[in-house]
Amino acid sequence: MLGQVQLPLLEQVLIFGKSQVTTQAIRACLWRNIPIAYLSRMGYCYGRILPIERGYRQLSRYQQQLDFPQRLVVAREIVKAKLKNSRVILQRQQRRRGTETIAFAIQSLSYLIGKAGSAETLERLMGYEGAGAASYFSAFAECLEKAEFVFLARSRRPPGNPVNAMLSFGYQVLWNHLLALIELQGLDAYQACLHQGTERHAALASDLIEEFRAPLVDSLVMYLVNRQMIDGNEDFFYRDGGCFLNDGGRRKYLKAFLQRMEEEIETDEGGKQPKWDLLTQQVKAYKQFVYNPVVGYKPYQIR
Repeated sequence: MLGQVQLPLLEQVLIFGKSQVTTQAIRACLWRNIPIAYLSRMGYCYGRILPIERGYRQLSRYQQQLDFPQRLVVAREIVKAKLKNSRVILQRQQRRRGTETIAFAIQSLSYLIGKAGSAETLERLMGYEGAGAASYFSAFAECLEKAEFVFLARSRRPPGNPVNAMLSFGYQVLWNHLLALIELQGLDAYQACLHQGTERHAALASDLIEEFRAPLVDSLVMYLVNRQMIDGNEDFFYRDGGCFLNDGGRRKYLKAFLQRMEEEIETDEGGKQPKWDLLTQQVKAYKQFVYNPVVGYKPYQIR
């Protein structure tokens, strides 16, 4: 036995690879509304186990009634928040090291934030989001201080190097957690504002993850690399043209991720809350938007 944890402290259980969980443990989690997700060793989610009274409660009728202008307004806010959070991360790095590449990326993001706020179609909005991501990641390498972690551009299916492997794994873990929270709140994960849902794509999780990519995952990857907490040779393996975290690398990443999510931040009301609560807070805020579109949706933004 590697360790014990009390059930009231669990937000979600992630089962990687060939690991197993007993029926008794599953039943105990279901009684306490703790979702269980089954993932591949690379972080791809096969499926989830949810309490039946939560899993079958739907808000899809209300989500389907949202018209295009209402969806577009929220989609704009999501893209603007993503670009603003990316800009803040780069501004922090610029104060530390100051390079022309980072400065240019910050300037580009500022321009694209303005353009995204007036986009009249989802296609054009997605274009600004893509341009912003490309500009942001063009400066990402400047934020990494360890020479062995080379980063030229974002690559996904499959990730091409250790930095991309950590980014992809972190996004997948965060996406899975958001998806579980969305389903537990009774929302239809396949009805979204920015991304287009399909039978295999839970678009609402893809919408809500955008505001959290830079502050929760990207900043953690910078931290792990710059503090030399992960090894570019020992913690990864290569297969089928891609680079992935191995068992040891995943343990290191997840330990650091959980520690980061348990950190407390100040709320708008002056109180304190762990970063975990931000995810639930935003899912509930989106739910309130579905019930009452007039109130809109305000994405999470870092200062």
